[in-house]
Amino acid sequence: MKPFRLLAAAILAVLSVSQAGADDRSWQDIVSAAKGQEVYWNAWGGSEQYNAYMAWVAERVWTQYGITVRHVKLSDTAEAVRSVLAEKAAGRTSGGSIDLIWINGENFKAMKDNALLYGPFTQKLPNMALVDTTEKPTTVLDFTIPTDGLESPWGMAKLVFIYDMARLMEPPRTIPGFLDYARTNPGRFTYPAPPDFIGTTFLKQALYELVDDPAVLQAPAGDNFDSVTGPLWAFLDGIQPHLWRQGRDYPKTGTAQVQLLDDGELDIAISFNPGEASSAIADGRLPDSARTFVLERGTIGNSHFVAIPFNARAKEGAMVTANFLLSPEAQSRKQNPDIWGEQTVLSMGRLSPADKALFDALPRGAATLPSEELGKVLPEPHPSWMTRIEEAWLKRYAS
Repeated sequence: MKPFRLLAAAILAVLSVSQAGADDRSWQDIVSAAKGQEVYWNAWGGSEQYNAYMAWVAERVWTQYGITVRHVKLSDTAEAVRSVLAEKAAGRTSGGSIDLIWINGENFKAMKDNALLYGPFTQKLPNMALVDTTEKPTTVLDFTIPTDGLESPWGMAKLVFIYDMARLMEPPRTIPGFLDYARTNPGRFTYPAPPDFIGTTFLKQALYELVDDPAVLQAPAGDNFDSVTGPLWAFLDGIQPHLWRQGRDYPKTGTAQVQLLDDGELDIAISFNPGEASSAIADGRLPDSARTFVLERGTIGNSHFVAIPFNARAKEGAMVTANFLLSPEAQSRKQNPDIWGEQTVLSMGRLSPADKALFDALPRGAATLPSEELGKVLPEPHPSWMTRIEEAWLKRYAS
């Protein structure tokens, strides 16, 4: 077992003890209390495809449990964090405006550090027993931060690159290769502007390949920030004049970059969903010749979660919704490339034959790489690297 997995297993073992007795109600008591509640789910709303999935979740949760789930669409999860922080500062310790948040990374750390989260609660979710916390350690380690039962995983992501093989036969497979490609094909590559998550992840991916010792990224960024990130800024300085629009403008989001690929303005787009290209083909947002590739030395992967604010009005409804998101029904639908195309957090070995059959029947999609070709998963750096890289990038390139 790898050290990363050992750490995750150790954390899970501690949680199984420390969370005991956190809520002595039975699951049926929680489900009963949840009936009739309204759950205000604050979640990124920048994708029609994802929004449609969340609307389906709301329909199923209403049908099965009598809970109304309202998707509050965010452009940035930090909006929800600021709202909960403001409510706490104002002394609003109950009846909060947010019941559930789609969250991970630096936003989770900020809420955990400021005691803005309810829980631990995941030990109460029956479907948490189906989650593969051993082979998928990011389900209990969020950007190196132990989840401590304060957030429930509901999807996995991995950085991939999308290209149109009708225009590009041999895409670059290393970060230095992107610089070479941009120099010989000016204007045909770019990345979303940080703080967009896809853009920032591309910067972290570049740093992983360029830094002398990638292990340093697992610890908080400190006085070593400038020396560690120096090669990253040298790379970005070198590539900027060869980017789309000479680096004077950047796509706002990953979705916008995929549109530029479809329009023929770019040769490569970046995604944090291995199934996005197949989904985009199915939706008519990319041509049938779109395909996916990964880098030779591996790419960053993580899990995303839902969490409940400390002052949520509908805590029970939020828990029932989080549990539904972990059901084989919801997870298999989410993995369908025609719907979302994201990898499940569940363990196939823990499913009943009927539930496993839901996954076995899924199409993979022509543009989705088989799992054995997705390559090595690089763990997310500590959240402090993301925050400081975004700040430095904005000062250097957004002025």
